[in-house]
Amino acid sequence: MARTLISACLWNDSVESKSRVYGVSPQTVRNYVEEQGVEVIEKLLEQVRKISLKVLKGVKEIDLSIDWTTKTWYGRPVGGLGSSEEGSSWNYATATTKDGKVLLLAFVTQVKGMTEDEVVKALVEQVVAMGFKVRLMTLDAGFYAIDVLNFVSQFKYIIAVPVGDVKVYQEFDGEYETNSKRHRRDEQVEFRLLVYSKEKVRRKKRTLVYFARATNLNLPKGEVLKLYNKVRGPIETSYRNIKAFLPFTSSTKFVFRTLIFVLAVAFYSLYTVFKGEVRREQFRLLLILLFSDDLFNLKDFLFKSIEPLINIDLFSRR
Repeated sequence: MARTLISACLWNDSVESKSRVYGVSPQTVRNYVEEQGVEVIEKLLEQVRKISLKVLKGVKEIDLSIDWTTKTWYGRPVGGLGSSEEGSSWNYATATTKDGKVLLLAFVTQVKGMTEDEVVKALVEQVVAMGFKVRLMTLDAGFYAIDVLNFVSQFKYIIAVPVGDVKVYQEFDGEYETNSKRHRRDEQVEFRLLVYSKEKVRRKKRTLVYFARATNLNLPKGEVLKLYNKVRGPIETSYRNIKAFLPFTSSTKFVFRTLIFVLAVAFYSLYTVFKGEVRREQFRLLLILLFSDDLFNLKDFLFKSIEPLINIDLFSRR
């Protein structure tokens, strides 16, 4: 079963297709994942955190980026991150290093009914438990909510804000108060709102598109926006790199989807160790050549071989 799953990751192929290559029924693979998936997911995430801690050795303060990731599944093959038909989704927190590496530190399976602030609190608790102090927190627009703003105000933060929510369609830098009909007036939150524009060309027509950020930083507007892009920008690249190791499947089972996503994250995390020394596709081929059949022993490879692999600078330039 492990051979099928890892093979699908390395070749960015369908789990069902690879299972047939190895003479295994796709349903047999699904049964295996449903029986052992939760335990394997936890062990994989433990190894991913170990990789991140190894790369961040000696670092006390981190710039944290929290991502809201959701996409509805309809039972057909989907090559991406997402949620199940029940409304579950994944959320994760990453540290952005000075050289742009994105390291996964915390992971939450968000279930239906779980609020945005509960997701953020769970992720931050995991990060703090690892011994890190949050220097700056950046969040995407999915977390723009009063309860989230109240919670993150204890940190230095920058949150993306849907312009449609604040309805400020001009360059702006000033105090703003949330305007939510779900809360009493005395429950609203004040923050510094930054609105800026970018010129977009659509069908040869130039138009201004506005973007907004909420923050408590006391820095010039331009510096705040640059800081947000510096910390948040790399996570978009990491998303693409994770998808490069993410296999396809027609299964709508959330545990199955979660397992293959976390497995893709494990390969991506290994790749971050050597990022800058080798390209992603070269790294993929090196894994196949270096480990051959040993690669397909899930426990030996992912649970035991990661530590020595990190310690050996396989791709150092001399």
